[in-house]
Amino acid sequence: MVYITREIRLAAAVVESADTLTDGFESTRHLQRVSDHCVELLAARTAGVMLIDGSRAVSLAGSSRHREMALDLLAAQYGGGPCLDSYGSGQPVTPVSIRAAHADARWPVFTERALGHDIAATYAVPLRRDETLLGALNVFMPTLPSSPEDSGREVLVAQALADAAAVGLENHRVYRRYRDLSGQLQQALSSRVRIEQAKGMLAERWQVGADRAFVALRQYARRRRLPLDQVASAVIDRRVDEAELRREVEGPIDGAS
Repeated sequence: MVYITREIRLAAAVVESADTLTDGFESTRHLQRVSDHCVELLAARTAGVMLIDGSRAVSLAGSSRHREMALDLLAAQYGGGPCLDSYGSGQPVTPVSIRAAHADARWPVFTERALGHDIAATYAVPLRRDETLLGALNVFMPTLPSSPEDSGREVLVAQALADAAAVGLENHRVYRRYRDLSGQLQQALSSRVRIEQAKGMLAERWQVGADRAFVALRQYARRRRLPLDQVASAVIDRRVDEAELRREVEGPIDGAS
C-alpha cells in the first residue's frame, strides 16, 4: 500500500490550483477547492478566500466543510480582520489566539463572531501574483499550534496554496484575453473573406472591376447604416436587390445591359 504523505498531497493540490486553462473555469469554484485543500492539509476546521480590490472585498469563497461558517467569518471582516491585514501588508498574519485578540480589542466584530463558532485561532496569507495583490486566504483552527515551528510550517503550506491559486487566476485571465483576441481576429478575417467574395461575385456578374463593385457595396451599406459584412453576406446569399445595389454607383456601369 502506497503511503501518501502531506508533501505529495500538497504537490497535487498546487498542480490542480494552477491548472485553469479551460473554458468552464469558475473563480468561485476554483477558490473553494483551494479552501478545501487547506482543510485537508492543515489543522483547520474551515478556510476561505477573500478577493479584494482597493481594500474592498469583491468575492468570498469558503471550503466545502463548514462553508457557511467560513463565509460568515469572512463577511465579519469588512470592518477589519486577518484577511484585510494580510492584504494591506502583503505579508502573512501568523497564527493568533482569537481570545487574546478579542481581549485586546483587535478585530472586535470578527473575533466575537469567531468565538461564537468555537474558533480558537486563525491566520491569513496574501493571495498574490508577482507584485499584484488579489486578496487573502484565511485559515480557521480549533486550536492554536503548539509551537512557533508548527505555526511556521502551517503558514508555509497555506502560502504555497495561495500562490498556486493566484497563478491559476492569472493564467485563466491571460487565457481568456488571448482566446477573446483570437476570436476577434477570426471574426475580422471571416468578414474580410466575405467582403472579397461579394466583390468578386458582383464584378463577375456586372463585368466591372472589383473596385467598382466595392464602391457599390460600401455606398449601399452607408446609406442604410448596415455593417459592410452584413451587406456582403446578403450578396453572397442572393438576399439583396442587385438593381438597387447597382444604383449606388454614380453613372452607368460598364458592361451593363
